[in-house]
Amino acid sequence: MRRIVVYVAGPYRSPTESGVFDNIMRARAIAIELWRPGIAVICPHLNTAFFGGSQPDSVWFDGDLEIILRCDALVTVPNWERSEGTKAEVAHAKRNGIPVFHHTHEFLNWAFRSRAA
Repeated sequence: MRRIVVYVAGPYRSPTESGVFDNIMRARAIAIELWRPGIAVICPHLNTAFFGGSQPDSVWFDGDLEIILRCDALVTVPNWERSEGTKAEVAHAKRNGIPVFHHTHEFLNWAFRSRAA
């Protein structure tokens, strides 16, 4: 059986390194919650943690948009609406027919129904 792959979308940038760390940890918590029942999770916050400045932000963002296209769904981190990048990721997923979920329980219900189908 093919495993469902989900992308975790939420704020990353912050004016401070401690703010970036907090954003990474919030996304990490969602990723762990989704890995527990066997979902394969892409958490870009961890993929490029503290890479800031090594490439233009567009490199990471364009890569993330490509990764979204290879996922079955997208789940947002609470307060995702405060992030322009996350809003663009959500819009990109929707434009490409990728389901977007704002609550992990809603995603998990969908994922387990999809597995059974």
